[in-house]
Amino acid sequence: MGQPITVTEKPSKRSGIVRFDLNRVLTGMGHEEYRSAADTAGHRPPDLLARRLFEHDSVKAVHIYGNEVTVELHPWKSAEGLKESIEGLYTHYLPGVQPFTG
Repeated sequence: MGQPITVTEKPSKRSGIVRFDLNRVLTGMGHEEYRSAADTAGHRPPDLLARRLFEHDSVKAVHIYGNEVTVELHPWKSAEGLKESIEGLYTHYLPGVQPFTG
């Protein structure tokens, strides 16, 4: 249950940069830049997504503008798993996981 996000991964001309186009807008007209996990303290969708991306040891920085997410990778690291992290941002219940009933 939840709203899956459709994500298209796009290459960049700059080495170590990967871009993702989403079918949902996360920031409106504002730019959000995160240089570390410590910058993700808020509870807005771009904060939650950046926090989720920083859980991957490959992520050095995240920039979100509207429906575009740009990720700077640490040297010699790959973008493996990042697309799936973005796609599952609004997925709250996964198969085989019992929802909390209080």
